[in-house]
Amino acid sequence: MAKLQRDLESELLFAIQAAGLPVPVHGHKFWPGRRYEFDFAWPHLLLALEVMGGTFSGGAHVRGARYEQDCEKLCEGAIRGWRVMYVTAAMIDDGRALSLVARALKGAEP
Repeated sequence: MAKLQRDLESELLFAIQAAGLPVPVHGHKFWPGRRYEFDFAWPHLLLALEVMGGTFSGGAHVRGARYEQDCEKLCEGAIRGWRVMYVTAAMIDDGRALSLVARALKGAEP
């Protein structure tokens, strides 16, 4: 029987909403005309969040070509002024991801 894949993005989005934090844009394309998009973004704050699944199971984000694409995307976002946070499944599970998001949103508010 195949192991069910967790929907980490949905889990984190639920936690963000349950905590009463500002709801992010899901799949925000930060560079029109390119395929680059952030898993979650608060565009008015230039704050983005990437969920890195499969970090200990050989998932796509930790393999050669995909890792290189993620690095390029991060660089392009940084050039455009974005702050990008990366979180893992373990960070979602133990609450660190939500805590980091809350701290980033609090520090980013005008």
